[in-house]
Amino acid sequence: METEEIHRGLDTLVAWQKAREIMIFVHKQIIPALPADEKWDLSLQIRRASKSVMANTAEGYGRFYYQETIRFCYIARGSLVETYNHLVTAFDLNYIPRSIYDEGVALIEVAHRTLNGYVAYLKRNKRGGELPGGRLREMSSIYEWESNNDDIFTNPQSLIPYQRGAQ
Repeated sequence: METEEIHRGLDTLVAWQKAREIMIFVHKQIIPALPADEKWDLSLQIRRASKSVMANTAEGYGRFYYQETIRFCYIARGSLVETYNHLVTAFDLNYIPRSIYDEGVALIEVAHRTLNGYVAYLKRNKRGGELPGGRLREMSSIYEWESNNDDIFTNPQSLIPYQRGAQ
């Protein structure tokens, strides 16, 4: 993928655009309002969290497999909630006025809905979709088959999850 293609594609991803808006908002509206003694604490934390939303959305976009993209979206969503937490902290400690808090909350809510919508889209369009007779369900690092038809498997041992080193 050429740089121009990456740039053009990522710029059109609405979830990334919303993450970018939050990152810019945090750096231009919240950071300047924080007191100097918060430079290495709240300021650093909210900066990193807001950048992480954008970076993980981008990294997921750059992945080849749907499941990897979804995983990075989940990480981005966690960072989004962390950003919200730091926004609440800044408000609770009277570092930012209600107007900035409300604007930040609104941006985060839109980004959260957009990110969830992107994950839902990825899940719906996942290559292969539903498997005949059942579906795969993720269980930590193994997969288990859920059958809609009990006649598919006659050997219950075939449902035993793969164990590393077992042969």
